[in-house]
Amino acid sequence: MTYAADRIYEEVAYVAYHFHWGLDDILDLEHGQRLRYVREIAGINRRLSEER
Repeated sequence: MTYAADRIYEEVAYVAYHFHWGLDDILDLEHGQRLRYVREIAGINRRLSEER
């Protein structure tokens, strides 16, 4: 199974934007780890927007 390049770019951009991590650090993560960070960031954003 291959992973769409567009999806990888989205995940990397999302994590880099929120955590200010470098490209190599993000790409060194296993796919599952990267997805976990994406979900965690989304959860934080959701909670913050609900508090407003």
